[in-house]
Amino acid sequence: MNENYQPHNKQPQDRQSQDKQPQDKQNNPLTGQQVSEFLSANPDFFEQHPQIVESLELPHESGKAVSLIERQISVLRERNMEMRARLNSLLESASINDKLFEKTKRLVLNILEAPDLDTIVTTLYDSLGTDFKVEFHNLILLGERDKIPASHARVVGLEEAHGAIGTLLRTNRAICGVLRQDELEFLFGEDADKVGSVAAVPLCHGNIFGVLAIGNSDPNCYRSSMGTLFLSYIAEVLNRIAPKLLH
Repeated sequence: MNENYQPHNKQPQDRQSQDKQPQDKQNNPLTGQQVSEFLSANPDFFEQHPQIVESLELPHESGKAVSLIERQISVLRERNMEMRARLNSLLESASINDKLFEKTKRLVLNILEAPDLDTIVTTLYDSLGTDFKVEFHNLILLGERDKIPASHARVVGLEEAHGAIGTLLRTNRAICGVLRQDELEFLFGEDADKVGSVAAVPLCHGNIFGVLAIGNSDPNCYRSSMGTLFLSYIAEVLNRIAPKLLH
């Protein structure tokens, strides 16, 4: 064996020291000098990362008083946050309306293909309960029971309906909110005590022939200030289709 041979053990030590360097850097945060040197070497850093500029605070020498520039920047930041919140709200509303439109379109197409009144009512109830996740729903048809084809819809005389929900029928438009107990009993029967708020719309094609009502256990779910576009749209479809199948 060569006497001048010496074990080469420096390489493992160097590797160990190299392995420790990333951990040492993690334990030692950057100094202000290092940040300054980095920004000096990368003058376009803030142009490439404009979101960082929005969170920077650059006070101006003005003693205890707040400088006009600082105040303007503060106001701009507040407006920026407000605009972002509004944009997020609009995007959320757009997403909800898009889903409602798809469900409504699916329901309308199924109603158009229904051959008889019972199929229309069954399709409507399945969609409201399964697709729209409506807690309580009811379709009430006005007229004489022996003259209207059998279906899952409730049939009530016109005089009885005017006595119970005359206000709703006279408005001839969709309403939302909290109704009286007798109105709830007429619209939802044995489920009346469980209903907190209601959205209802009269069905009319020349004459009023029915009422479509949906309910929720939460009194604040259907408020008088909320829109009824999709409910009114479903009602318009029923206004065109259902009368042809009532006799």
